[in-house]
This record gives sequence, C-alpha cells and structure tokens, in this order.
Amino acid sequence: MSLFITDECINCDVCEPECPNGAISQGEEIYVIDPDLCTECVGHFDTPQCVEVCPVDCIPKDPDNVESHDQLYAKYKVLVSAGN
Repeated sequence: MSLFITDECINCDVCEPECPNGAISQGEEIYVIDPDLCTECVGHFDTPQCVEVCPVDCIPKDPDNVESHDQLYAKYKVLVSAGN
C-alpha cells in the first residue's frame, strides 16, 4: 500500500528530496504523496526513505491504497521503465 502524510506534518522539507519516485510534493497546506507514484521505496531501498527521515512520524500506510509487495514492485518496474 502506498503511504500518506497526515496533518501532523510540519513542512520541514526533508521527505520530498528523499523520494526516489518523485511521489512527494507540496500540497496546499502540507506535503502530499501521490499514490500512483509511491512504491514505499520497493525496488530502491529496504524501507521507505520518507518515513526514515520524518522527524514527527506522520507518514503511515494509506488504508485507502492497499497494495502488496508484489504490486508495489510491479509499479516500481513500470515507473523505472517510464523514466520516473
């Protein structure tokens, strides 16, 4: 499943540059994660890098976008082949 950023986000700017898929961007008030681009870093790293660097622990799994490891890896392969 992809991740999402809760309203506890303090806009510290550390998560966006860590995302290898470019899934994180500044929203209207806080950073947001595009579920179509989020692979939880599957294919790139062992753990989601945004979660690793977040100082307020506000990036949980998104219950509205449930995906298995295999689905995340398949999405990673599509993104890499598309040049994202």
